[in-house]
Amino acid sequence: MEIYILDNRLFMIVETPLDFDWDTAMQRLSTLPRQQEWEDFVALFQACPEGSTSNEKWRMMERMFYLYE
Repeated sequence: MEIYILDNRLFMIVETPLDFDWDTAMQRLSTLPRQQEWEDFVALFQACPEGSTSNEKWRMMERMFYLYE
């Protein structure tokens, strides 16, 4: 995973196996002990309401271009 910041914009790249289940991963993430603390901190940069969950902040994007070697 990589997270980039520019002003109040964050861009996250998550490399996963092809069978990765985003919904299941987000559910598990919400149960981690310090996850809400992290979510509240990054909300300062994401212009999100405090208390927003990972699933409410991080959205899937459709890839429109991919270059490989």
